[in-house]
Amino acid sequence: MPSTSVGNARQSLRDDVSRPEPNALQEVPDFSLVLGGPLFQLLRRAHLKGEALEWVHRRVLACIVLTWAPLLLLSAVNSSAGSDGRISFFHDVEVHARFLLALPILIGSELLVHSRLRPFVHRFIEWRIVLPEDMPRFLKAINSAMKIRNSVYIELALLLAVYTVGFWVWNGRVELERATWYGLPGSRWNLTPAGYWYVFVSLPLFQFVLLRWYMRLFIWFRFLWHVNRIKLNLVPTHPDRCGGLSFVGRSSYTYAPILFAQGAILAGVIAGRILYRGETLLSFKMVILGFVAFFVAVVLGPLLIFTPRMMRARRAGLADYGLFAQRYVESFDHKWVRSAYPSDELLGAGDIQSLADLGNSFQVIREMRIVPFGLIDISRLAAAAAAPMAPLLLTVFSFEELVVRVLKFVF
Repeated sequence: MPSTSVGNARQSLRDDVSRPEPNALQEVPDFSLVLGGPLFQLLRRAHLKGEALEWVHRRVLACIVLTWAPLLLLSAVNSSAGSDGRISFFHDVEVHARFLLALPILIGSELLVHSRLRPFVHRFIEWRIVLPEDMPRFLKAINSAMKIRNSVYIELALLLAVYTVGFWVWNGRVELERATWYGLPGSRWNLTPAGYWYVFVSLPLFQFVLLRWYMRLFIWFRFLWHVNRIKLNLVPTHPDRCGGLSFVGRSSYTYAPILFAQGAILAGVIAGRILYRGETLLSFKMVILGFVAFFVAVVLGPLLIFTPRMMRARRAGLADYGLFAQRYVESFDHKWVRSAYPSDELLGAGDIQSLADLGNSFQVIREMRIVPFGLIDISRLAAAAAAPMAPLLLTVFSFEELVVRVLKFVF
């Protein structure tokens, strides 16, 4: 096979990929998991949210005013708070981690998810993973996702859940062993005024925000499931070693702040157990490992729906390129090995370079993964979930000892 044929084939491929599809991206509606729903419209009317999710600071401040500030004021009014061995509001690490750290992160993450997720959706078209003839099905998947996002019934169901299941979870908590700013031992419902606000306002609002994020994750994974049912144009020689789907794995970074917020909640709970129940950080090591593994699996696990399709693309690539390589190396062998050619003709021969390119392409196919993510994606999400636990190491090591251990680990 002459070298010019391989060169022409490569040029034809570059031209085909770079050729823009007319009106393809214009037909794709703006995909957003957060620009819609009854609460979004309510916040717009209250001038707490704009068309492009402006005024994040207003929403964060409003949530702190509704959740954390009343607890501070009501616990301060209660003169017995902090006396007679009662755990004061300021010493309740879990509450501060939940309402001053996790909740603002959950609210601020909306802008990040909105701005970063839309380009990933467009990439299905830009990279020709979804071909023009399958655009109607792709648009149908987007419209279906937006319909769920805008559903009034979904948000009402979430609100109902926090005031039913949420109360059941509260009622199922371990009996208080020590008086706190929100309640007294003896009954789960023996609450202070601050405790009633905590149980009936602050916690439900936080749970509602968190459940909305779980719903958004469900919508995103459901959208990917519908996309996977389309005949995707996966190229096994794609240098990303994922057939062109590596951006799907990278989209998981968008949810790293959500994992960080979840980690902050757990860190607050563990800190309270260590400070006021005498437990140690080492006793929670399996809980922390299980927590990190669970939430990494929640974010990356659904992407395994692409595995069967990627496996088929890899097998087909090995078969097609194996046949192509066999024909090429056979022609190469007859031309350059079995025939007598002057040695100077070998210098700069395009066939030799084409043979090397063919070998590289075949190696790329062999290294193609069957999942659209790699170890680096797993490690980054795990780090985001575990990062809030880092300050808890100070309960085991002194600050100086911790710094020395970190420096030894890094260097």
